[in-house]
Amino acid sequence: MLKILDKEMEALSALISEINPSRLFFLCDENTHSYCLTTVLSNTETSIPYEILEIEPGEEMKTLTTASQLWDILLEFGADRRALLVCVGGGVICDLGGFVASTYKRGIPCIYVPTTLLSMCDAAIGGKTGIDLHHIKNAIGTFQKPKAIFLYTEFLTTLPYIELRSGFAEMLKHGLILDEAHFHELSSLEELTVEKLTPYIQSSALLKTAVVEKDFTESGERKLLNFGHTIGHAVESYLLEKARPIPHGEAVALGIVCESFISMEMGMLHHEQFEKITSTVQRFFPTIDLHEIDLSSLITLMYSDKKNVNGTLRFTLLNEIGTGRYDIEIKEDLVRKALNYYKYL
Repeated sequence: MLKILDKEMEALSALISEINPSRLFFLCDENTHSYCLTTVLSNTETSIPYEILEIEPGEEMKTLTTASQLWDILLEFGADRRALLVCVGGGVICDLGGFVASTYKRGIPCIYVPTTLLSMCDAAIGGKTGIDLHHIKNAIGTFQKPKAIFLYTEFLTTLPYIELRSGFAEMLKHGLILDEAHFHELSSLEELTVEKLTPYIQSSALLKTAVVEKDFTESGERKLLNFGHTIGHAVESYLLEKARPIPHGEAVALGIVCESFISMEMGMLHHEQFEKITSTVQRFFPTIDLHEIDLSSLITLMYSDKKNVNGTLRFTLLNEIGTGRYDIEIKEDLVRKALNYYKYL
């Protein structure tokens, strides 16, 4: 159930009352505790006992160790299967919190209150949960739908520009694989501001929702949403392991360029459309320096992608702007060629 809120946080309070949990827990990180949780709590009228679970911010916290600590806390507070976890934060909080909720006592209900553009239009939507394993993104996870997702766009005013840009990459991806008009509208923006982006958040979220509803467990069409992520996740994982983490959206933007290049080399995407995609990414995103990154190591990481089959690299590629194809086998040489193209942009 996707609930879109526009300054109507009271609806969250109403849903909590409807669920009537035995205990209530709010999961946040230090940033969302400071900037967002007060708004949530001040609009939550309930007599149900609640606790605040706070972790440090960052992808580095999306680990089995953190999950285990949260399970211990839930157990210590006597949380039973009727307890409710409300995840207030960005992609890390939603991924991690959803995983903890889906596994504690074989599953307790949870609600997502995404606070970043990335989580509002992508990470919180779709019922995927996950933690990283040895720096491999989302290597461990489950499929479990939250009770609801509340998009309260006022939270975006607390974000630094780099976080807006990170979420924008996923919005571009939705247009590239699903809706040409959405991509062109986004690419025509002159600047990335909360005011400029807000009109497109709901439409981007609903594009993803429509795909997820057709293929919840990712056996087919949902694999389209992997566009930009096979290469993007590899770069993100590599730099995370080197203690040089980059925002998820910047890695996806790199992946979009490289995987669009592969689409063109495969004779699917026209050169003019490839140039349009590349120029859009270059206008909004910094170029990530690949000169000191071992490309063979990146390709090795790509073999950890969950969509690969029988040890072969499987990519989602573009037919044209607005449509894609999934499960396409790609040889390492072509991946290397795409990375070298990007290296010298």
